[in-house]
Amino acid sequence: MSRAPTAASLGLYSCHACGQLSRAVPGAHGVRCPRCGAGLHFRKPNSISRTWALLIAAMILYIPANVLPMMKTSSLFGSQSDTIMSGVVYFWTSGSWYLALIIFFASIMVPMLKMLALVVLLVSARRRSRWQQSQRTRLYRLVEFVGRWSMLDVYVVAVIVALVQLKALATIQPGPGAVAFGGVVVLTMFAAMAFDPRLIWDPLEGAERY
Repeated sequence: MSRAPTAASLGLYSCHACGQLSRAVPGAHGVRCPRCGAGLHFRKPNSISRTWALLIAAMILYIPANVLPMMKTSSLFGSQSDTIMSGVVYFWTSGSWYLALIIFFASIMVPMLKMLALVVLLVSARRRSRWQQSQRTRLYRLVEFVGRWSMLDVYVVAVIVALVQLKALATIQPGPGAVAFGGVVVLTMFAAMAFDPRLIWDPLEGAERY
């Protein structure tokens, strides 16, 4: 059974902005979409290199995000700094195990699993592997979907800081861990956006990466 031809094999560009299909002009450079004016490429330029750069930066920030304080609390009774893990331990020991599990998975496991998934996608795409292509495509879609839900701790800190109005009695400030954690989430989201999932299927067609 013959495979359906791809847009690249037919010499057609697919616009990343509006989805318009345009035919490639031989020898032309800097081709733009006739509908919206966006730049056209058969594949996202330097997709693997840009994704690796963003992913490595996220991995570097992942360490301070989990080691540095997420929130600093000051009151008449003293001051306290809490990391993600100390918050998980607090909720677990106080009996709120469900909150501890939610924070643990959303703030520690999900970012780590996202980075591991992107490593798998990058390595397999670089090797032009044909291993589990459908499953890898679903994995990419899952990474894209869960990206925005990794900001649980940052959302919680922002809401708490906004709700605390009695500044004479207590003050709550986001710590450097919140900044690092936000950087991890944003960088992994950009890394997923930079990766071109069509590279997963290119080995079947023998298409080159542009």
